[in-house]
Amino acid sequence: MPKTIIGRIIFGIAMAFVMVYFMIVYNISLELGGLTYDIFGYAFHELLIMWPVAVILELSFVGLLAKILAFKIVKPTDRPIVITLAISISIVCIMCPLMSLTATLLFSDMASGFIPAYLTKTVLNFPMALALQLFIAGPIVRSIFGLFNKDKEMLEA
Repeated sequence: MPKTIIGRIIFGIAMAFVMVYFMIVYNISLELGGLTYDIFGYAFHELLIMWPVAVILELSFVGLLAKILAFKIVKPTDRPIVITLAISISIVCIMCPLMSLTATLLFSDMASGFIPAYLTKTVLNFPMALALQLFIAGPIVRSIFGLFNKDKEMLEA
């Protein structure tokens, strides 16, 4: 996790890009009944809307709230990977319902009603968002940060 304010902003923007893009690909695939090569291109249209929303949410209050929640479970003296995982899980627990709400309002067919559409989207998105964050996006973005910052000043873990 980045230590400096600039590092946190860049990290948040990069993480939001990866998470939002692949969650859009996932959601379009669900709507169309499967993944096709075309979906990777279609996703960029929604990305232009959803990525700024995610960045604003993350940088305005989600990041801080996630740390508060994480440190109710872990201690500052715990291993850095445990702290990183606790914060990552907390972020997904907050961001998934918020981003699912945004996507439901902007892109969903709410023929069955808003609440069923929102709950369905959230329940389908949560396991994918959690797995994507823990196993793909988080490690990749942290690794890229490590490559560009060889002295690891911006990273704790």
